[in-house]
Amino acid sequence: MKPLVNIRKALRSFRYAGTGIFRLFRFENNARIHLLACIVVIIAGYWFNISATEWCLIVISIGLVWSAEAINTAIEKLADVVSSEYHPAIKDVKDLAAAGVLILAISAAIVGGVIFIPKIYYECLAFR
Repeated sequence: MKPLVNIRKALRSFRYAGTGIFRLFRFENNARIHLLACIVVIIAGYWFNISATEWCLIVISIGLVWSAEAINTAIEKLADVVSSEYHPAIKDVKDLAAAGVLILAISAAIVGGVIFIPKIYYECLAFR
């Protein structure tokens, strides 16, 4: 009887994914920018003692932006293999993938603003 889950295959998949995460942050400048923003947001979250619900929104936003950045990078690399020369359709594909990341990054910034701006505002009032 065949096992329900092939553990070796699953572990190998996790290893490949881990390599992808490492390569994303090692070689992609925009991913490192998102990583720095993440660190700032996590520090701010601890500083302002945000709620569990706010943490969930922050974690989901971070995960979505990083996932979009990984997919965008994969699309760009695949497009470069398909055609190393300029092609208007490949430019459109790359631009659209980058737009997806930007849309999510703007959305994440709005989530951060909704969570942190009132806290910063009230913190400033406390120092008056």
